[in-house]
Amino acid sequence: MIKPDVKPANNNFSSGPCSKRPGWNSSVLNKAILGRSHRSSEAKSRINYLIKNVIEILAIPNDYYVGIVPGSDTGAVEIALWNLIGIQPVQMLVWDSFGNDWAKDLKEQLKVNGLNILKADYGSIPNFNNINFNDDIIFNFNGTTGGVRVPNLDWIPLNRNGLTICDATSAAFAMEMDWSKLDVATFSWQKCLGGEGGHGILILSPNAVERINSYNPSWPVPKLFNLKKNNKINISIFEGSTINTPSLLCIEDFIDALEWARKIGGLQGLIELSNNNLKLIKDWVEITDWVDFLAQDEITISNTSICLRFSDTILNELDENNQVLLEKNIVKILENENVAYDIGSYRSAPPGLRIWGGPTINSKDIKILLPWLEWAFEDSYKSVKKGN
Repeated sequence: MIKPDVKPANNNFSSGPCSKRPGWNSSVLNKAILGRSHRSSEAKSRINYLIKNVIEILAIPNDYYVGIVPGSDTGAVEIALWNLIGIQPVQMLVWDSFGNDWAKDLKEQLKVNGLNILKADYGSIPNFNNINFNDDIIFNFNGTTGGVRVPNLDWIPLNRNGLTICDATSAAFAMEMDWSKLDVATFSWQKCLGGEGGHGILILSPNAVERINSYNPSWPVPKLFNLKKNNKINISIFEGSTINTPSLLCIEDFIDALEWARKIGGLQGLIELSNNNLKLIKDWVEITDWVDFLAQDEITISNTSICLRFSDTILNELDENNQVLLEKNIVKILENENVAYDIGSYRSAPPGLRIWGGPTINSKDIKILLPWLEWAFEDSYKSVKKGN
């Protein structure tokens, strides 16, 4: 195959931190309120403006609480677990590495009684048919490391006694989310809208708020995780007074991303961009014999963290060590050519590629990337086979 001569205008295909929005430059930070207390009226107004935009773009119900918390999505999930879990049995649904992390925390750190872990291998999701919604349910909307998502939330009943806690970090701003089915949702700024790392968003339904007000966990809750004040939910956290000091530079950067999202059509515009990127890769996979989606069911393929594995043909020809070597060679070639950065599969996932297709990625760049994947594979495959 002849080496392509046109390169993507944007070569940042990392699944986190993800690419900045098209046209981003540092001048968008000029409005940042630096050197001021984050509790000053000026800073709080910007924080609340950010929260207002999140609520409006995602169409979050008015009676839900939305707050900024430390520690990115990981912090937001852990805050939810430490404050809400332990009063009743838990069903933890696992199909990627982060879900596995939450399961490990529930089992080894919080030592939750009545914990049932429903686990599926990379590429699959657990069977939802026998879930007991009298229990608390914890799941990832989209498995960032496995490229597998829930196709919808129809499997969650409106009338349930347990809470549903959803890690939505690679889904928010790229997928439809039925808030009536979610009691807790979390995400980080550095995923779908390309914000900076370190800050998370925690979204609580009235039922989740009631749980916080009526339940005191048996374990210590660190200051950074504590959502209570005077034994009730600390409302100020959801009114712009964050648990700890946020970066006001990052606040301004995420406001820019949210305002861009509004300009391109809000949530529907963002979803359309991601879906278009996925379609391009789907069409390419269909005619390419060395690669397949890691997701086994088409309706579960992520439109953001698009995970690919080597096809059965390649798996039958190469042992696992050479599959890993093939991936590394492809990734190295594309990085050296300044064509694509950070597209290797997650370290615990099967060898292959992971291409971020979220809304900040221009479809033109996906189109340009695909021939380079072909060229890099052909070169890498010959090298690996020769090494055998």
